[in-house]
Amino acid sequence: MGFSPLASGNPPPLAPLPAIPKKESPASVAPSEVVASAVAAVSKLGDEVVMGRYQVAVDRMNPLWKERTANRMGGMKELEKQLAGVSRQMLQQGVSMISFKPQGQPRSYEVGPGKRVDRVNGGEVESLVFTKWLVLIPTETKFRIIRPGDPKPLVIDSTGFQVAISDKGKNDWTFIDGAGLTVNDLRSLFGTLPNDLQLPVLQKRESR
Repeated sequence: MGFSPLASGNPPPLAPLPAIPKKESPASVAPSEVVASAVAAVSKLGDEVVMGRYQVAVDRMNPLWKERTANRMGGMKELEKQLAGVSRQMLQQGVSMISFKPQGQPRSYEVGPGKRVDRVNGGEVESLVFTKWLVLIPTETKFRIIRPGDPKPLVIDSTGFQVAISDKGKNDWTFIDGAGLTVNDLRSLFGTLPNDLQLPVLQKRESR
């Protein structure tokens, strides 16, 4: 379970993007300042949600994933309606979020294939370029659960991840929460990701 109040579920996959020949597979790793920007953006997002500002999770959701989630829930209005009730539901269940922070080593990938045309020796030469950065950022969220009849709260540490996506050169990040997300889900949105992609591990444990 990540910090997102929205369960990702397993919606029907989108049609995959055409495969890129092996020799053209993206190999570049994002510069350190780009990764640092993505991590900072995830940290800021987590701070907002810990304070109960769940609307931010919808506002900053990756547009492709947001559209898919809204369709699965019956439209954007239904998505926003469910989100509005999250804080109240958590309160009723005795659940509160204590903290959220990036924790672990991010991994970056180039996505968003496109073409660039350069003039070489008076002619036009097309080359493959990638227009976006995608960064997998492990996270740790701490929840407090008040149980009826038990004076001692239960504290749960939840290890998850966020997928941060931005156009290159902009560092304007949108997000996909890792809760319930599969490799197939992610590759159906960003078809140039490696076939052997492994997502960060999801775990929940009682805090000691």
